[in-house]
Amino acid sequence: MNKEIIEIDAKQGIFRVTTTDERWYTSPGKNQGTGLPEYQFIPSVTWISSHYPKGVAFYKWLSGTGWDESQALKNAGGNRGSKVHKAIENLVAGEVVRMNDKYKNNSTGNEEELTVEEYQAIMSFANWANKVKPKFLSSEITVVSKEYGYAGTVDCVAEIDGQVWIIDWKTSQNIWPEMEIQISAYKNALCEMKKTTKDVKLAVLQVGYKRNKNYYKFTEIDDQFELFLAARSIWKKEASGQHPSQKDYPMEVSLGYVKEQKEKKAKKSKA
Repeated sequence: MNKEIIEIDAKQGIFRVTTTDERWYTSPGKNQGTGLPEYQFIPSVTWISSHYPKGVAFYKWLSGTGWDESQALKNAGGNRGSKVHKAIENLVAGEVVRMNDKYKNNSTGNEEELTVEEYQAIMSFANWANKVKPKFLSSEITVVSKEYGYAGTVDCVAEIDGQVWIIDWKTSQNIWPEMEIQISAYKNALCEMKKTTKDVKLAVLQVGYKRNKNYYKFTEIDDQFELFLAARSIWKKEASGQHPSQKDYPMEVSLGYVKEQKEKKAKKSKA
């Protein structure tokens, strides 16, 4: 239930604000009316993309799984994905990842060791990288599209056999349309920021993939930015306001009158 605020780009002064069902990026700017400095809130690519229709296959899976279990699986998958992402980020930076290394569990906030499944996913990434030998140009890049009003974090830009790729790491066994439009939005923002060119290719690398012997799958994705803009239109219709909604909760809950009754009873017993 906590609101998570993380500084993700110190140079640009950008923070990421995540609540239960929303994700925003904050960027320093100026108030158009007063000209005074203020933080501007920009919706994330992942939040906007989540408004894209899921498709028949997803709803079949949902109906067969059940809502409560599907949400538990989603939360577990999200936590697993964040730990694996961080470990891959370490590998790309030239660091060593060990089996007993600890990474943050987003659900509990605690540092914990990698599970066997998570470590297998990390090994599969290492196997792919050692085989393909990509030249990592940048990773964990914060992008902001001022033209279309969104922001996000790109997993990786790499060069493979002379071709530049934008690559998204995924721990899921399926590639959903939502994932395809996310990476298309990243490409558009990178082009807008002049950090890449339009001939860059897009791909999703599934790590910990269980449907082949490599345990990973590299899939090229078509640029589908127009579909992202469609999701953005739905988001604008459905989202309430243009800034993070206030969902702060008290740190504790109690019944005040019950406490008063107990205090009165205690006073009487002492009298």
